[in-house]
Amino acid sequence: MSVCGEAVGAGSLPSELVVHIFSFLAAPDRLRASAACSHWRECLFYPALWPRLRLSLRVSPAERPRLEFLMRKCGWFVRELRVQFAADNYPTGGGGAAAGESAAVAGDGEAPPPLSPRWLDLLRTYLELVLCVLSSVRNNRNLQKLSLFGDISILQQHGTISNTYLGKVDPDGKKIKQIQQLFEEILGNSRQLKWLSCGLMLQIVTPTSLSSLSNPIANTMEHLSLLDNHIPGNTTLITAVELERFVNLRSLALDFCDFTAEMARVLADSNHVPLHRLSLLVHSVSIMHKSLDNMPKDENWQALTRNSTNLRVYIMAFDVKSDDMLRILKPSIPLERIHFDSYVTCVSGAVVDLISRQYDKFLTHFILMNDVIDMSAFPDLSDNRNEDPLVLLAWRCTRLSLLAVHGYTVWAHNLIAIARLRGSDLKVLEVTEESIEFDQGELADQDVDPVHNFIEQVSLGLGRPWHAVMDIELLSVFTEPTRHFYREMQSFSEGI
Repeated sequence: MSVCGEAVGAGSLPSELVVHIFSFLAAPDRLRASAACSHWRECLFYPALWPRLRLSLRVSPAERPRLEFLMRKCGWFVRELRVQFAADNYPTGGGGAAAGESAAVAGDGEAPPPLSPRWLDLLRTYLELVLCVLSSVRNNRNLQKLSLFGDISILQQHGTISNTYLGKVDPDGKKIKQIQQLFEEILGNSRQLKWLSCGLMLQIVTPTSLSSLSNPIANTMEHLSLLDNHIPGNTTLITAVELERFVNLRSLALDFCDFTAEMARVLADSNHVPLHRLSLLVHSVSIMHKSLDNMPKDENWQALTRNSTNLRVYIMAFDVKSDDMLRILKPSIPLERIHFDSYVTCVSGAVVDLISRQYDKFLTHFILMNDVIDMSAFPDLSDNRNEDPLVLLAWRCTRLSLLAVHGYTVWAHNLIAIARLRGSDLKVLEVTEESIEFDQGELADQDVDPVHNFIEQVSLGLGRPWHAVMDIELLSVFTEPTRHFYREMQSFSEGI
């Protein structure tokens, strides 16, 4: 094509038009299109094209050059930044204890189990990547949402990361201090921040971090998530006095041991806007070092729900003893979702029964995970009971839409009953194949294939084809519980 005798090609299009065309493309397609010519490459990083940046990073040295390039281009103007750090192919060796056992070792002051050189290299890389991200947004005053998450599922299996471990890769603590200072600088420079979420990021957030936020920003903050069970001793990341500044919070996520009765009173005050979402992480490590004596009593929950009539609560419990759960689960909690994950301590039938009786009007999601090594002896919740607690849960909780079970015995006839009770309203039913058991009578019937009949009956009950989970590695709720919780917590908080 020619205009007035001059050749016109794609490279001659005005920058505004190229940016407009790019706006219709997905991020990977934009990157590929930018390789067409230098002009298009210059248009690729116009701020209008990158209001949101969501990165899932492998903790690998190979990620650093790409991350530095992207953050150098976008870090100064991006409005929403979400970064997940995840180490794939976790190195083995050192600290094979489960979370509760390793925490006990650290708590007793004994030397922590040694970590493999590869794992120490991984920690070094992690610190470098975090520094890269934070340094690139330190002066970004347009930032409205900041979400940082570190996948620490390996830490629960190989020992709790402590100052001792970090001291091996950062002997003088300079990098950790630099990271903490950068985080506080970001908060201090923010002018539009509405959403702050920092989950399991290994001491990035300190008890003084939130004091860097100006009062106007704290007053307009809508979501706050501070989850880190690796802070030392009885230290908390936010106090009830600090929480008083956040009068417009609509969603909050904290370690359960940090959520005190005084905090509940602050949120129940008429000066505070109604709270819609509350996510609480109950971890055996936190319970070991902190007390449950200051947790909200039932009257505190009642006062909170009077001020926040639409409040819904999401609880995730890691290796928590049943006796502690019975103390934690107050009748007036508007519990919508609960996720149990265990390595050492199993959930009892009494806890499941209590949940089904107390939260029958609210409960929609129930996840029961037991990451046991011995696959031949799963705990049976229905032992010494007339009725199976999971069947009662399905019968009582009429809003139940998701049920996932692994590592607990689920009898085939009970699963059929659950499917029939909830029908098509049970949108997700995920039970691993090794968790399902058949009665001897069902197996003895030579005229019927028990497995085929079982699958058919569950499918008929649900009103759709159904199969047990054959490969647990395909489901993040089982293989990556921490990341699953954080991802679900984000969507739970956004779904106001």
